[in-house]
Amino acid sequence: MGAALALAERTRGRTAPNPNVGCVIVKDGRVAGRGWTQAGGRPHAEAMALDEAGAAARGATVYVTLEPCAHRSARGPACAKLLVAAGVARVVVAAGDPDPRTNGRGLKVLDVGGVATDVGVRGIEAHRSMAGFFTRRALGRPHVTLKLAMSLDGCIALASGESKWITGPEARAHVHLERSRHEAILVGRGTYEADAPGLDVRLADLEGRSPRRLILSSRSRHPSEGWDLPVSSGGEGAAGDPSLRWGDGDGWEVVDSPQAIADLDGVDHLFVEGGAATAAAFLHADLVDRLLLYRAPIVIGGGRGAVGDVDMTTLTEAHGKWKLHDARALGSDRLEVYERVRQ
Repeated sequence: MGAALALAERTRGRTAPNPNVGCVIVKDGRVAGRGWTQAGGRPHAEAMALDEAGAAARGATVYVTLEPCAHRSARGPACAKLLVAAGVARVVVAAGDPDPRTNGRGLKVLDVGGVATDVGVRGIEAHRSMAGFFTRRALGRPHVTLKLAMSLDGCIALASGESKWITGPEARAHVHLERSRHEAILVGRGTYEADAPGLDVRLADLEGRSPRRLILSSRSRHPSEGWDLPVSSGGEGAAGDPSLRWGDGDGWEVVDSPQAIADLDGVDHLFVEGGAATAAAFLHADLVDRLLLYRAPIVIGGGRGAVGDVDMTTLTEAHGKWKLHDARALGSDRLEVYERVRQ
């Protein structure tokens, strides 16, 4: 199952609205087939693994990170039926599929077909691997990761606004890897104006996995009206703001509130890169599911804070909301990963 989970990560952020699933077929102690959901959602992991295994699938054990689908679509057959037809002996499933078209039905198809099943093997890891799919199903919105790169005293920039670079090259490379695992990336209008960020992926062989670029701005018209890209100008701008004009065609989209991310088509994983006001807006709306804190071994003092006011009145409100999931060194910097505790 560990191998299947690793395979599933290959297309995280590329399969929405389908989940990124991994599958391994084992026969006589050897791997006969491997598969993972392909970009765009098809072929499914099981279909890919069965195609590689061929006749060796008969009598084999299949390890898959999500319950095999039970519904046929115009894009391909149901994986549960494919597994039965291939004559596999056993299917080990990490997590059940909440999609009402499958939810338990995939396991029933396998059972009726004479295939033994085990469910729940490394299920927590499977939910984390397919967090976008499960969050969209449960909460009707993308899974949101908030990234903050800061000094030891919690500053993301000097008082002047200078922020390049607080963290070192290893931490910045890790950020680019994280970008590649999300369908969309978002910054606030202030960050766009101050830094003109590219928000692309600049890692060898992953350049083609740059996410969609979004700007959070309440003072804009909807992108469908042609107001896609804010650029500096001396003329009159959106909502009467003289510092902006809005142009077209550079691949940017406008989101007018944190809650509007629910309407983003084809986005199950959203990466939020700041700045402080945007971070506060998402935290205040309780829309952050995962925090990436990159801490550099520097003290700035008097700089710009990482997060703005989240309208908290007592310390009691702050406790019990976050759980440390991972921590590691990245060069001279330290990464801490926190997950939102939800009941």
